[in-house]
Amino acid sequence: MELDFAALLLGLTVVFGIVWALDILALRKARARRAAERGQPVAEPWYVDWSRSLFPVVLAVLILRSFVAEPFRIPSGSMMPTLKDGDFILVNKFDYGLRLPVFRTKVVSIGEPKRGDVVVFRPPWKPSENWIKRIVGLPGDHVVVRGEKVWINGQPVNSTPIGPYEGNPEDQEDAYVMQYRGQVREERLGDVTHKIIEMPLINRAPGVPSAINPPVVPAHCYFVMGDNRDNSEDSRYHGCVPEQDLVGKAFLIWFSWDHGIAFSRIGKTID
Repeated sequence: MELDFAALLLGLTVVFGIVWALDILALRKARARRAAERGQPVAEPWYVDWSRSLFPVVLAVLILRSFVAEPFRIPSGSMMPTLKDGDFILVNKFDYGLRLPVFRTKVVSIGEPKRGDVVVFRPPWKPSENWIKRIVGLPGDHVVVRGEKVWINGQPVNSTPIGPYEGNPEDQEDAYVMQYRGQVREERLGDVTHKIIEMPLINRAPGVPSAINPPVVPAHCYFVMGDNRDNSEDSRYHGCVPEQDLVGKAFLIWFSWDHGIAFSRIGKTID
């Protein structure tokens, strides 16, 4: 189970704020009065000193992380070749509207997710985790997936073959893709052109529709898939992602580690 860092930050902010406020409103005067009666200098308790020093810092981090950008680490190869295990990314927290930390209640509407966006979300089937996939289907879309082929509203999603996937054979994820003859294709979703991987020697994911994957994406819900199409657990297996479970839009790789610092990936924008 992942640490809920947002809840931890919110809790610390509340505790530090209450301690600091109580000291300003009541404790400080009483402490000064007792010290004057004893003829001693005023000594500030350690917990007041910590609260006064840490409250603005923790509050600033909470605001930035909740409403501006949040860092995440990519834990798997399901979004290869766009993102790799070991990439550290930043997620835009305001593109889809401002939400209260922890409670995830939207308080300000700004924009809506678009087809092709790479999004971080809390999957309803594993709410303690953060997952990252690409939005393929929007609310009301008729989405069908058969093997490697995707149709949206009756139109096939266009993709162009590029060639075999070339990676580091010493890397576990790269070796797996090359073992199953991974082929790179360029796909266009909405206004976004990106690369995907298909592995001909892998059994295809189950098609859509099915019992949990209706052909029409429900309202306030999004059909998501990984760019590593034959090695991604996504809406083909679990159904759509509710809008309220979206965390934000991934936009930048700020650090990457691949048996050492992968300088070539640092600073890349995420398309």
